Amino acid sequence: MTAGVGCLMFYPAAGTRSYPIFLSALFVLASGITLLQVSANPYVAILGKPQTASSRLTLTQAFNSLGTTVAPLFGSLLILSVAAKSSEELVALSPTDLTAYQLAEAASVQVPYLWLAGALFAIAAFFAVVKLPVIEASSGEARTSGGADYDTQHPSAWKYRHLVLGAVAIFVYVGGEVAIGSFLVNFLGQPSIAGLTAAEAGRYLSFYWGGAMIGRFVGAFVMRVVAPGTVLAFNACAAVLLVLTAMLFSGHVAMWAILAVGLFNSIMFPTIFTLAVDGLGKHTGQGSGILCMAIVGGAIVPVIQGAFADTIGIQAAFFLPILCYLYIVFYGLKGHVPSYKRAVGA
Repeated sequence: MTAGVGCLMFYPAAGTRSYPIFLSALFVLASGITLLQVSANPYVAILGKPQTASSRLTLTQAFNSLGTTVAPLFGSLLILSVAAKSSEELVALSPTDLTAYQLAEAASVQVPYLWLAGALFAIAAFFAVVKLPVIEASSGEARTSGGADYDTQHPSAWKYRHLVLGAVAIFVYVGGEVAIGSFLVNFLGQPSIAGLTAAEAGRYLSFYWGGAMIGRFVGAFVMRVVAPGTVLAFNACAAVLLVLTAMLFSGHVAMWAILAVGLFNSIMFPTIFTLAVDGLGKHTGQGSGILCMAIVGGAIVPVIQGAFADTIGIQAAFFLPILCYLYIVFYGLKGHVPSYKRAVGA
């Protein structure tokens, strides 16, 4: 419902052409989505066997990626179809034509977000009526070598090492993924890479985000037979090699190398998430909130990379995502193991 209210706020924002109202609408919409992630992710993680939690969450996140792949197409069709006019063109319009243009421009934003609001409210009504099973992450799910419940060792999720390291992993993963995505258009526009215009480069973004979707559908099945930590470390290593290739080479080799990173980003968020909440029991809800809060890395790392890009160039600045992925390699190999498993050599 919170996300639905955020979508409704786009109606007055577009009608008044107010940037502050647009920002407020985005804030409310994003808050609703974050609340949904905080509650839905641990629900999926504990819905079945712990051994297949990463596989289940990866499968659900694949539909998340499906949305990020398909939504821009609808956005360009419904919203961007009303092409923005330059200031010179607007000045040349008569008052009547200008009013008509502004109304059409506002409607191109208002109508899609009204449909989105309706869909979100329908989903809210569905969950309000349907009786879903009540699943609680209770004590006794994991035990220490001494036989004590693992989730009674500490009073807060913040005290669990693998959860805190997991929060850092989420921070650097989202930061690295968004940093690459944010600089793709400029990177592909470099004469030494592909020399594409912004519009042409923008179309290639679907390969980056679409790769994440394909990788999650595949990863959901792979992690039923291969340990999630191993898959996570492998994908992070592959991402390091691809970004390094994009830094050291030029032309289509560099272009396709950076676009292919999306494929290996695919399973990282759901895998880190499930590994980080493993064994938290009654602290799972708090741990979920901590992990979702760590998504703020997507707002911080790109700014840092931008500062480096301004000084050493876009291509060289990709060293920052490499550092992010190297940390994820560590988390997949060692950092994700809870203390109760380390104590018995698991």
